[in-house]
Amino acid sequence: MANEPTSGGRTGAELFIQALENEGVRYVFAVPGEENLDLLEALRTSNIELILNRHEQAAGFMAATYGRLTGRVGVCLSTLGPGATNLVTAAAYAQLGGMPMLMISGQKPIKSSKQGLFQILDVVDLMRPLTKYTRQISNANTIPAKIREAFRLASEERPGAVHLELPEDIAAETADPDTHIFEPSDARRPSASEKSLEMACDMLRQARHPLIMIGAGANRKRVSQALIHLVNVTNIPFFTTQMGKGVVDERHPRYLGNAALSSGDFVHCAIDHADLVINVGHDVVEKPPFFMHPGGKQVIHVNFSGADVDPVYFPQHEVVGDIANSVEYLAEHCGHCGNHDFSRFMEVKAAVDRHLQDRADDDRFPVVPQRIVSDVRRVMPEDGIIALDNGMYKLWFARNYPAYDNNTVLLDNALASMGAGLPSAMMAAMLHPNLKVMAICGDGGFMMNSQELETAVRLKLNLVVLIINDSAYGMIKWKQAQEGFQNFGLDYSNPDFVTYADAYGAHGHRVTGVADLRPTLAQALAQGGVHLVDVPVDYSENRRVFDEELADLTCQLQAR
Repeated sequence: MANEPTSGGRTGAELFIQALENEGVRYVFAVPGEENLDLLEALRTSNIELILNRHEQAAGFMAATYGRLTGRVGVCLSTLGPGATNLVTAAAYAQLGGMPMLMISGQKPIKSSKQGLFQILDVVDLMRPLTKYTRQISNANTIPAKIREAFRLASEERPGAVHLELPEDIAAETADPDTHIFEPSDARRPSASEKSLEMACDMLRQARHPLIMIGAGANRKRVSQALIHLVNVTNIPFFTTQMGKGVVDERHPRYLGNAALSSGDFVHCAIDHADLVINVGHDVVEKPPFFMHPGGKQVIHVNFSGADVDPVYFPQHEVVGDIANSVEYLAEHCGHCGNHDFSRFMEVKAAVDRHLQDRADDDRFPVVPQRIVSDVRRVMPEDGIIALDNGMYKLWFARNYPAYDNNTVLLDNALASMGAGLPSAMMAAMLHPNLKVMAICGDGGFMMNSQELETAVRLKLNLVVLIINDSAYGMIKWKQAQEGFQNFGLDYSNPDFVTYADAYGAHGHRVTGVADLRPTLAQALAQGGVHLVDVPVDYSENRRVFDEELADLTCQLQAR
């Protein structure tokens, strides 16, 4: 509970920090500037921990991931001008990914100015298309109301980013002594209407080949438990989007695979065969795993909010309300239907399972992606967390890495920003110091926020960073070749990553043979501290598997 007002009143900065305390904020991730000094002083004597980052983008990625993993609002802080613009990518990351996050930026005094327009941008307007709410605070007395509104909007479905600008003079201004702080709301998400739930049950009973799709919005503990119940009582097979991985243990006998590719994979044979897709927790922000067509299969949209109508997504029925409650209703009122036929889906599953074992023990060096994924899965415990940056390897991990629990595979298939993997893993390691955590990054993505190695070492995190090294922007090279262009403009050189890690006080390791990969990772995980493992990758498998082999195998499967 926040402190009561003193007779002399509190400064805007003190009021701001007390309001954050009242919201239960644990951390502020920050790269402060001179415009934040009053706020920094108020933070110094608070129970909120300041996490000093080396770049504002990383501070934002950590705050967003805090929101993703806890459901509470993550908070980050920057100064004005370039500090605030460096938060833009993180704002989009949180907004598209549905992660509750508050960004606080400083500003020059607004009641008087002695520096002209030096470093001054309209940050509030800059943030408007990237956030649910953005405001400049122009009076210290309004701080508690604006913070409560920001937290409310950041947390409400669909969660996302919000922004407050605190000018230097408002931070130093004394608020009225009777200015009070608002208590957080205990509002609960409404349940879907019984009519819409009964209509969904009717559609499910009438279908011959229903299929469940699990998206990012289902990645919550209660939803996970409800979905397991639904699958078990109905026997309906399921697949996941990239951001839905792990909601149901992927060792489940009804799991058909991940829609990592847009089309042409085994799971798309199942999607094409389905006459009804129960779409749980997905929206069009995440890259579509399938496209709807007029007159095609029916889709039931089960989510916290209504579907955004899109040319490729226009569900025939919507169940809008708390997802866990909706799924539990379907489980309790639908049950097993004798007219359902899942035989074709089980053929797809058998083909998927066979293919995912292919080359998992390949002994080539540089290492093929299938072997990298297999070795990581073998060394990670069931509750271990991997955080993927964005690159070619993300497709391989989404397809080939079985997730056993929700939020144990952190990846971004909404903004799909490079540079997020390391900060996301750092946040997971902070929140779960007793779990094994691994950041999996390409060399390109790692270098975009590699300076945060110093932050990880300073925080004494237990973290392994696996760098998949091809000295190129590998996914774009694959796309370039797919479209028939010459290899051009995408290769570069890297620093010596082992020396680089050692320079930060981390432990650097270089894999020099395929047999070294698994023991090196296992030793790094067991030892604790920050470890960087550099492994060269052979991406020739991209073309063979994704462009050639899958097309032949799925054609054979569809011809049966």
